[in-house]
Amino acid sequence: MKMSDLKQRLRKDRPMTTVTLRMPEDVIDDLKRIAPLLGYSGYQPLIRAYIGQGLRADLARIEDAPMTRLLENLKAHGVPEETLTKALADLSAG
Repeated sequence: MKMSDLKQRLRKDRPMTTVTLRMPEDVIDDLKRIAPLLGYSGYQPLIRAYIGQGLRADLARIEDAPMTRLLENLKAHGVPEETLTKALADLSAG
């Protein structure tokens, strides 16, 4: 995730919208029970946290996919692993 996107997501004044979601009662009961134990003020912030975690993981996986495919292609065309590792390190440093 880009730093600008992360800063936007961490803002406290982000606009919110209401969503209706049907869930089994026992799941809601479990969420209500575990939320305070994890430091959440209620089950809805816990649900938002769970969704946010899953979303960030999926976004990272999808955003990294083109780079992974490129690296695999370069290896298949004979580019040494050491060269790819150095190139990636150079990108991270710069």
